[in-house]
Amino acid sequence: MADALRLILEDDDGTQLETSCTRMAVVWQGKELWIQQDGSGQLLIGVDVEDGDTEYANLVLRPMATNLVSLQLEMEPADAGDDDDGHVHGPDCGHHH
Repeated sequence: MADALRLILEDDDGTQLETSCTRMAVVWQGKELWIQQDGSGQLLIGVDVEDGDTEYANLVLRPMATNLVSLQLEMEPADAGDDDDGHVHGPDCGHHH
């Protein structure tokens, strides 16, 4: 499991819980922020896509030289597999959650 992330969760009183996972999410303002490694040592932080989102953002954290990291924002289309007909989801559209 080379892509495993080591997590340290800390409470207000300083109690720490260590665990590991390949992918984790922090729910913030109702959105899921997913954090995972991409296999080449980069850390991806992405927001879960919801209906109506046309693109999603990934923050890519790359290790650089000693104690430096680079942070880059990458935008990707949300539904690459969908028909590119420029469809706008209106209130009378057949899509629902």
